[in-house]
Amino acid sequence: MAPVEADRRWTQLGDLLVNYSARVKPGERVIIAMGEVESFPLVQAVYAAVIRAGSFPQVQFLSETLRHALLADGSAQQLAWVPEIEAYAMQWADVYFGLRGAFDLNIHQDISADRLSLNQAAAGKISTLRWQNTRWCLVRVPNQVFARQAGVDMDKILDMFFNACLLDWEAMTQKWSLWASRLNQARQVRLVGKDTDLTFATEGRTWLVGDGRNNMPDGEINTAPVESTIDGCIYFEFPGVLSGRLMQDIRLRWEHGHLVEATSSTNQDFLRSILSSDAGASLIGEFAVGTNPFINLFCKDILIDEKIGGTVHIAMGRAYPQCGGTNQSAIHWDIIKDTRREGAVYVDNQLVFHNGQFLF
Repeated sequence: MAPVEADRRWTQLGDLLVNYSARVKPGERVIIAMGEVESFPLVQAVYAAVIRAGSFPQVQFLSETLRHALLADGSAQQLAWVPEIEAYAMQWADVYFGLRGAFDLNIHQDISADRLSLNQAAAGKISTLRWQNTRWCLVRVPNQVFARQAGVDMDKILDMFFNACLLDWEAMTQKWSLWASRLNQARQVRLVGKDTDLTFATEGRTWLVGDGRNNMPDGEINTAPVESTIDGCIYFEFPGVLSGRLMQDIRLRWEHGHLVEATSSTNQDFLRSILSSDAGASLIGEFAVGTNPFINLFCKDILIDEKIGGTVHIAMGRAYPQCGGTNQSAIHWDIIKDTRREGAVYVDNQLVFHNGQFLF
C-alpha cells in the first residue's frame, strides 16, 4: 500500500481513541475492525497508539462490497450465518475499535428486503456480543463517498469531523452531565413536533451522557423508555438509513406499547421487515437528544447524524442495560428527527427542550 499522506489530526485522534475512549491498558487484546480501505489512516494511527500502550492489536477487514457478494449470491443459510471468527473475536478481545468507512448507499439496491433483513439480524448478533463482552468504540471515518452523501467537499467534511472529535471532552461531559441530572428526575417524557406527539415513561430508567467513550465523535444524552408505556406517533424529517437503504417519511405509531402503524414513502417493505425481524424490534430501545455543537450536516449516516446538536433520535430494538432498559432484539437502529425548527420535549409536563435548545 502506498504511504499515507501525513495529517497530524489522524495521530491526535488515534491517541484519543486509545487513551481516552477505550483506556487501553498494557497487555490487553485489541481488535481493530477496518471498514473499507479509506479508513487506513486511522487504522494506522490507532494501531501505533495500541502498540505504544503495550497492548496486542489484531486488524480485521470488513467491506460492504464484500458483503454485497454474500447478499447477492448467498443461500438463506449463509445469509443467517453469524461468522464464527468475528464472534470469537468478541470473546477474545478486551477492546474493540470499529473504524468504519462510508460506502455507496446504492450498493445493495438490487437485494430484496427479506434477504437484507435476514443478514442484518445476523450482524446484530455480533453487535450484541461486542457490547456484552468488550470495551468498544465506533467511528465513522470520512471518505469521498461520505462527503458526497453530505453534499460537501472532502475538506469541509474532514474539518467538521475532526472539530467534532477533538473536543475538550472533560468540559463538554461536565456540561452535558448537568442536563442529564435534570432529566434523571423525570417520570414521563412527551415529544411534540411535526406530525408527532409521543409519550413514554422513564421512571426507574437512567439518562446517560455520550462522552466519547463508545462513539467518536460523540455527543448525546440518552435513556431507555419503559416499553409498555410507549404511546402516540412520530414522524421523521430525515430518512431512516439501514444497510444502504433510505426510508423517507417514516411514520410510526404505538398504542399502549404496541406498534400499530409503520409507513414510509420509500422502501416500506424493508422498514416493515426490519421492525418484524424479532419480538423486540418494534419497540423503542433508546430515546436521545443530540448535543455535539460541531455536527450540523445530515450525512445519511447514523453514527454521525445522531449526534447533530439540537436533534432527537430513537433506536428501534435493543435497549442498553446501562440505562435500565430491558428490551432485547438483534436490531438497534437509530432514526433521527430534526427538532431544530419545530420540536419540543416536555418532562413531567414542563417544557425543557425547544427548537433544538435545552432550557435548563
